[in-house]
Amino acid sequence: MNDAVSITRDLVRCPSVTPADAGALGVLENILKSAGFEVHRVTFSEPGTADIDNLYARIGGRAPHLSFAGHTDVVPAGDEAAWTHGAFSGDIKDGFLYGRGAVDMKGGIACSVAAVLEYLAHVGGKPKGSISFLITGDEEAISVNGTVKLLQWVAARGETFDHCVLGEPSNVETLGDCIKVGRRGSLSGTLYVDGVQGHVAYPHRAANPVPDIAGLVVALSQEPLDHGSAQFQASNLEFTSIDVGNTASNVIPAQARAKFNIRFNDLHTQDSLRTLVEQRMTKAAGNRVRARIVWEYCNANVFVTKPGAFTDLAVAAIEEVAGRKPELSTSGGTSDARFISSYCPVIEFGLVGQTMHQVDERTPVSDLEQLTKIYRGILDRYFA
Repeated sequence: MNDAVSITRDLVRCPSVTPADAGALGVLENILKSAGFEVHRVTFSEPGTADIDNLYARIGGRAPHLSFAGHTDVVPAGDEAAWTHGAFSGDIKDGFLYGRGAVDMKGGIACSVAAVLEYLAHVGGKPKGSISFLITGDEEAISVNGTVKLLQWVAARGETFDHCVLGEPSNVETLGDCIKVGRRGSLSGTLYVDGVQGHVAYPHRAANPVPDIAGLVVALSQEPLDHGSAQFQASNLEFTSIDVGNTASNVIPAQARAKFNIRFNDLHTQDSLRTLVEQRMTKAAGNRVRARIVWEYCNANVFVTKPGAFTDLAVAAIEEVAGRKPELSTSGGTSDARFISSYCPVIEFGLVGQTMHQVDERTPVSDLEQLTKIYRGILDRYFA
């Protein structure tokens, strides 16, 4: 059976914890090949990282080209003994399908595949344009051998996309309450303050970096980065740890460091944000405090898909099935949509995300059925 529930169960039963595939892409490959798709399995590598298998499948050779994207890798199950049903069982109990990835996001992939199969059956196996699937096994980890490289690989073949639906669990409380049309960027760094190590009984012979870094943390945290934009909430800088690596109570440490992350909106780029934060740090440090920031590499840039014909047809399909008009939202963390947005307009719409990454991750079977109908409604409208 190639309905959404059966496909979800087959995918969940593959313990594809990043970077393992565990057969998940093979499940999709077999289904899509049988439906007439040209399917490619592409492995990408990067020094110091695990090789990752990815899948690209396409049917049709003309525009318009609608792609469904997603990831089959999942986060670890944690304490499997704490699960009511096996973490990779795919069990159905009281109307819920249990298992790691049921929500994030094997269920969303299954619904898009089931909807496409229904659509192709309705139109005699040939779409009025092109339909593709961009599926990676590298989203939950560092995301370097997945969607970003798969998109480059497809582009090198001379293929282009017109629009994309990413099946991440976008809904907050109820299916149909939210479409993600953008994401804030993410940028991380470590603030270092150098002092002079010494005995606490002779502070005049040392320079304690702890009060200095505390003052810089307060200064960088208190001043707003901005006050939000038309599409996004205000950017925010959050310190996540402060450490001196000191196990002795009678030693003034030589250095203190503090990690932070910034979630930023479309008023900034990574470069402009680095410049702004470093200017504020320099001002707060003055001439005495020896401070610097070491920035981490990050490929999480801000993006937004502005309202238009594509978002309108998605909203119409959701309203028809779910009976509610979804909010167009830019809240939340990052996703692979940040890569796709460089190639075509992209929206994120999938299941309800309340149990993702939790013990007993689960989704109502009725949501799988409804999401399939919504995706089918998007397909019908898109190719009308």
